[in-house]
Amino acid sequence: MSMDLLEQLDSQMLPFAELLGLRYTLAEKDRIVAELPVRDELCTRPPVLHGGAAMALADTLGATATMLNLPDGAGGTTTIESKTNFVAPAAVGSTVTAECVPVHRGRRTMVWQTSIHNDKGRLVAMVTQTQLVL
Repeated sequence: MSMDLLEQLDSQMLPFAELLGLRYTLAEKDRIVAELPVRDELCTRPPVLHGGAAMALADTLGATATMLNLPDGAGGTTTIESKTNFVAPAAVGSTVTAECVPVHRGRRTMVWQTSIHNDKGRLVAMVTQTQLVL
């Protein structure tokens, strides 16, 4: 019996994603969703999610989505561009949800858009990134 994509991601969790505390909740080739508890270590002052932590969450999802969509013979991926718009804070003690969907899936590059929402459903950040197919 083969593993589904969610089981595959959980069994091969990236060390940095594990350090962040990321938890995948949905994995499909066209959509990845993950949750991240906003804990003190990921915050700035006042105690809200640090922008770098939000960007790291989105970058992890975009890279993961690319890995799930690599063409035959590809050796991996790396981020070559990322743009983040910060919209609202996510308070310590809350959980953010990130959803990553494709904008473009080509043979040499892929572009992904990740929206991050706080636990009240408010948009925290919108990240668009380009992944190079290696």
